[in-house]
Amino acid sequence: MKVAEQTAAPGRVLIAGVSGVVGFAASHRFASQGWDVLGLSRRRPARLPDAVQHLAVDLAEPSSIAAVQEQLAGVTHLVYAALFEKPGLMPGWREQDQMERNITMLSNLYRSLAEDGGLKHISLLQGTKAYGAHIEPMTVPGRERNPRHQHENFYWLQEDFLRDRQSVADFALTILRPQVIYGEAQGGNMNALPALGVYAALLRAQGRDLEFPGGVAPVSEAVDADLLARMLEWAATSPAAANETFNVTNGDVYCLQNVWPVLAESFGMQVGDAVPMSLAAEMPGREPEWNKLVDRFDLQAPTSLNTFVGQSFIYADMLLGHGQTTARSPSLVSTIKARHAGFTDCVDTEDMFARLIANLQAARLLPPRSW
Repeated sequence: MKVAEQTAAPGRVLIAGVSGVVGFAASHRFASQGWDVLGLSRRRPARLPDAVQHLAVDLAEPSSIAAVQEQLAGVTHLVYAALFEKPGLMPGWREQDQMERNITMLSNLYRSLAEDGGLKHISLLQGTKAYGAHIEPMTVPGRERNPRHQHENFYWLQEDFLRDRQSVADFALTILRPQVIYGEAQGGNMNALPALGVYAALLRAQGRDLEFPGGVAPVSEAVDADLLARMLEWAATSPAAANETFNVTNGDVYCLQNVWPVLAESFGMQVGDAVPMSLAAEMPGREPEWNKLVDRFDLQAPTSLNTFVGQSFIYADMLLGHGQTTARSPSLVSTIKARHAGFTDCVDTEDMFARLIANLQAARLLPPRSW
């Protein structure tokens, strides 16, 4: 009897921040492609693939990393998707202690991995704050070749740290700059999908239509977390990605006001009127109503809205244009460079919303479409 040959794993990838929207999607992608996958986060996320070995680690504490040092042996690739955000979210983006915490987390982990000497590739996440979009209207489209926007940002601290390490270590670095990311993750600070899902479910329980709670929502670009995960695997293996920076988007543009009918259909609702409301201000006080829905439909979602949504009600308010009476300057980027390098994947953003919402409903993280 002939014994089937076993295919060697492409590598041993460590995903830092595996409980977040990027890390969670990356864990599923790399595991499905036969990689040996380790996931780091302070808590083990629900629905993590069985093939992923989870390590509970606080990256801000060197002793926490040292406790799992033996399990980190043999890591060849690092996807660094860990992120520290302060309470209140956006004000912390320009505060020094938040910057210092994020560079400390990365440097602690890198120094631990460097002891093994087998690291071949690191993927690092940035975003449109690299173009100063949170400070002033950015040049549209943002291009990777543009001069670095002159402001203090932990992006630059992390990037400079790793480029400096490359002078004495033989690893390639790929920097990805995704736009607004949507996917499955619980407790994330910048994943509006659970926030919108809770809002829709509470309205439906009251017999109301899907009212638009924002102001003038900005035109933007979305990123399907699954597409970003595919790009992370491409970056880990493609010579064209080595030591390069790439913007990432689905490939089209969207505005939440204009895709509202798609969201309403996905939640089994009719489009309602515009009823301005801050989700960040109103939703936390409606947790008892959410608990009733969790019980009613035997959901797998947490009863705590903070555990389920994190600070994403704040993020959703920004995306919905809460309080905006005129359109903000668009923050749009070019993805030509990635396409020229060989990554040509794209996703229709309206289709993305429909698929991701259906996935959350199938996982019983949101109430079903029909009830």
